Amino acid sequence: MFEYAGVIHVHSVYSDGTGTIPEIAKAGNELGLDFIMMTDHNTLQPKLDGYEGWFGDTMLIFGYELNDPDDKNHYLVFRVDEVFYPNNSAKEYVKKIKELNGIGIIAHPDERRNNFEEYPPYPWNEWSVDEFTGIEIWNHMSEWVEGLTQQNKFQRFIHPLKSLQGPYPETLKRWDEIARRRKIAGVGGVDAHGHKYKIWQLFEVEVFPYKVMFRGIRTHVLLDEPIDKSKKENFELYKQKIFSAIENARCFVSYAYFADPKGFRFFAETNGKIFQMGDYIELEDSPIKLKALLPQKAEIRLIKNGEILTKTIANELTYEVGETGAYRVEAYYNGKPWIFSNHIRIGNKGII
Repeated sequence: MFEYAGVIHVHSVYSDGTGTIPEIAKAGNELGLDFIMMTDHNTLQPKLDGYEGWFGDTMLIFGYELNDPDDKNHYLVFRVDEVFYPNNSAKEYVKKIKELNGIGIIAHPDERRNNFEEYPPYPWNEWSVDEFTGIEIWNHMSEWVEGLTQQNKFQRFIHPLKSLQGPYPETLKRWDEIARRRKIAGVGGVDAHGHKYKIWQLFEVEVFPYKVMFRGIRTHVLLDEPIDKSKKENFELYKQKIFSAIENARCFVSYAYFADPKGFRFFAETNGKIFQMGDYIELEDSPIKLKALLPQKAEIRLIKNGEILTKTIANELTYEVGETGAYRVEAYYNGKPWIFSNHIRIGNKGII
C-alpha cells in the first residue's frame, strides 16, 4: 500500500476563512502535505475559478460544506458538481448526494459548547438517514472551542495544538455502532478558517494560521498504486483514487503534532491473503490475525465493537481473532491521542 497524508475540511476567503487559495496551498506544500480537501460553505466557486489541481507537490481538491435551513447538520460533500443550497433538509441532501455517487461526510457530529454563547454548536441531529459515507471522528475547532474558557483562552490562543484531548467518546461510540452493520469511513477534520481576533481592539492577530492547523489532525489514505507527482496531467485519476480510499475507509486519522505517524498500518491476514482497513472478512475455520504496525513505540489499543480488547506498549501488535466484530486500533504517544484506524469488519454470514 502507498500512503498519502493530507487535511480535510478547510475554509478560504470564498466563505468564512481568511486565507486565499494560494496562501492555503502554500502552507500545505511547505509542510509536505500530499493533498488538501477544501470545503467552503455552499460553494464550488474556487473550483470553477480554476484553483483545483497541483500546487507544487500538493493536490488541491474541492468539495463544499452544506447545511440545512437551521444551520445544523453540516455535511462535507465531494465528487458532486452540483451545489445544494441550505434550503433542503439534511434527509433530502444526504439521499440526493448518494444518488449522484457523491461522497458525504458528517461534520462535527456531536459538537457542543459550554462557555461562549457567541460560538453556538452545529451538531448533526438527522440520524434517521443512513446514506452518508462517513463521519468526522475528530474535529479540531469543535474540541478547541468546547474547552475554551475566560481563564484559559489566552493560553489556548498561544498554543492551539497542545490542548486537544482526542475524539469525543460519544462520536467514537456512534462510529463503532454503525460499523457493526455497514462500512463507514472515519476521517479527521481540521475545520481551518485562519481565524483572526482583535486584541484590546487595537491590533488583529491570526490565532489559527493554516500552517499551524495543518500540523495537527490529518487523514492518511492508502492506495494500491503510487501517485507519480511528475505526471501532473494525471491529477483527475489520482483525485479519484483518493476519493475511493476515503469512500472505502482505507484510511486512518492522526494527530501529527505529537509524532510522525507515517508508516502506520493495520491489516488482517488469513488463508494467505491480506485485508486492509475498510474490508469485510467472513469468519471461517482458518485463523484471522490482526496486525498493527507503528513507526515508533507507543501504546496500542485494539478495539472491538467499541471496547478495548487488548493493549500493549510496543511498535506492533498481533492478535488472533476468533469472534465476529468491528475491529480498529488506537495509538497513544506519551499518553496523547495519536492514531485512529478505520475498522476491519469480521462477520459470520454477514452478521457482525
